[in-house]
Amino acid sequence: MSTRRRPPFLPTTLETALLLIYPSILLIGSLFGLLDPNARAAPYNASSQSHYAATAPSYFAKKSNVFNIFFVKQGWAWVTFSYFFFLLSHPHAGKPFSLSLTPRRIRGTVRWGIVTVWWIFVTQWFFGPAIIDRGFTLTGGQCELVREAEAGNVLMDEARQFVTGVACKAVGGKWKGGHDISGHVFLLVLGSMFLFEEVLYVVWRAGRGKEERTIVMDDGAVKSAEVEKGVEGEGEQGGGRWGLTGLLVALSGIFIVYFLPRMVPVVRGIIGMPGI
Repeated sequence: MSTRRRPPFLPTTLETALLLIYPSILLIGSLFGLLDPNARAAPYNASSQSHYAATAPSYFAKKSNVFNIFFVKQGWAWVTFSYFFFLLSHPHAGKPFSLSLTPRRIRGTVRWGIVTVWWIFVTQWFFGPAIIDRGFTLTGGQCELVREAEAGNVLMDEARQFVTGVACKAVGGKWKGGHDISGHVFLLVLGSMFLFEEVLYVVWRAGRGKEERTIVMDDGAVKSAEVEKGVEGEGEQGGGRWGLTGLLVALSGIFIVYFLPRMVPVVRGIIGMPGI
């Protein structure tokens, strides 16, 4: 009797364990904010999604803490450095510390590029304002200077130009109203899950761990991702506050890069799969 395989769009046991970490952290953080007297009493600045520095319940609640400045603010640079160090140093992708362009390195770089484009779209630019800024304005948010303009204190034409959080804050305004996706949660989830997907499966396969991922073949059959190993080998011989939405937006990018290829052979042929 044949064993029913896991659907390709479902996470493996390892991925499920990793994915459960993120909402658990958000839940614990929310409960801590509700139960801790100091955190509950400290005023919260909704526009900056942080506590005021003078009344923050702890050093790590301040935006000026060293981890926020040197790691979170420069988060994607650290993710990029870590990934390419792994890609160029692990023998799975090619000769360690050589610059040879193996198929695995090329496909790994393509995957990094797609995830990076998603990071840019969400936080930096999306044919104008980033998705975070567009989402905020679409849900009713705007720069407070717009309200002042409506009251006749500021020119409306000038105020309407402040369509991004950066532009608003640069002129001394604040985002008011709307749903502000947590950029911090988005960055931390996207970056960590990207590295988990890229590194853990390589290490797992090197340690002869069981392959749980399944893929859809050209003929529609669902098989273990193990069947891709032989094909890939042949090719190489030839050459915070709104934390939940930040979590969901980050995972949507992860789905495109790491789950969609399992279901669509054409996409898998272009960007490949980690560890295969």
